[in-house]
Amino acid sequence: MGHHSRAPVAQLAEAAVSNTVRCGFESHPGHSLWMCVVGSGDCDRGGVVAGWRVDRQLRQATERLRELRGELLYVNEQLEVVSDEAESEAIRAMVAETPESTFAANDTRKHADAMRKYRDRLVDQITDLERRQDELLDRRGR
Repeated sequence: MGHHSRAPVAQLAEAAVSNTVRCGFESHPGHSLWMCVVGSGDCDRGGVVAGWRVDRQLRQATERLRELRGELLYVNEQLEVVSDEAESEAIRAMVAETPESTFAANDTRKHADAMRKYRDRLVDQITDLERRQDELLDRRGR
């Protein structure tokens, strides 16, 4: 059945009444299944379609959260190493007092700062995706 299929004109009275109760439209030549899906949101068929979309979006959000959390673990480990190295380079630069050591310390610090910003963006993405997942779960529960 296509999304623009028409309801039969001749049908039993009980079927016409149950159709009205389900989606608010009586069967007539202008009544399409698409009106049920898009129009009222209460039609059995529309609920199935909407539920399928929500389930698919939930699966996608869950998979993306898994990826982002894995990446966050990796970035946290790398950030710890780079931050320790930046601290060591800063101490060496103070002791050596040479332009080369100062340059190395600044370079390492900039790298650590960039990783912190990337980590913060990952945390923001995870927070936004968790919020979206909660919204989808709320929609699914209706």
